Amino acid sequence: MEVGDRYFRREAILEPPQTVVLVHGLWFPKHFLYPLARRLCRQGFIVQYFSYPSVRADLRANAGRLADFLDHPCTDTLHLVGHSLGGILIRALFHFHPDQRPGRIVTLGSPHGGCQVAQRLNHHALWRRAMGRSVMQLLAGITLDWPLPQREIGVISGSHSFGLGRVWYRHLPRPNDGLLTVTESGLPGAADYITLPVSHTGMLFSPVVARQIDEFLKTGHFVHGTE
Repeated sequence: MEVGDRYFRREAILEPPQTVVLVHGLWFPKHFLYPLARRLCRQGFIVQYFSYPSVRADLRANAGRLADFLDHPCTDTLHLVGHSLGGILIRALFHFHPDQRPGRIVTLGSPHGGCQVAQRLNHHALWRRAMGRSVMQLLAGITLDWPLPQREIGVISGSHSFGLGRVWYRHLPRPNDGLLTVTESGLPGAADYITLPVSHTGMLFSPVVARQIDEFLKTGHFVHGTE
């Protein structure tokens, strides 16, 4: 597979052609998105990835960067998939730049309902700087008044409690993905919601998660009963 600066080439044909833009989370380099991108390519999507300064810039500034990135899509249909903070950034995009092309949204382990682990780390100055401006805005509740994007949204949460969040907060309520509880990653008003036995980072490498994303982007719902 050839990899360009912005996109992966399709390995199958989806007609009419549709683009998926993947948005990474806090501290995650774009390379973590490659396994998911390859799997979505096999389903016929044109896959692009968007990289942004997740620590240095705030949500509004990064939403502007994402809006500029989306000004030149490959196709008329433009789906967005965000992991962790990336899902919050997609909501920021529609809050500050609502005029976007048609498509669906999937969030993967995104802290729509806050993050207890981050709240605990917020008590320490070094961790506050490490988490950055976007997370500080999230913890301050900036997203609470944002209306849902006028798009079908699918929410995927993880229930495999494995990750650094368990080190920082040993008594994190279950079920959780090792960083977020299932409740924290939920989004009232979403079109569909599913919990899968994956960890917060592991969901990026899971073929099951990729299949569920593919299903939602094509149909607007997940396949339930197969978790």
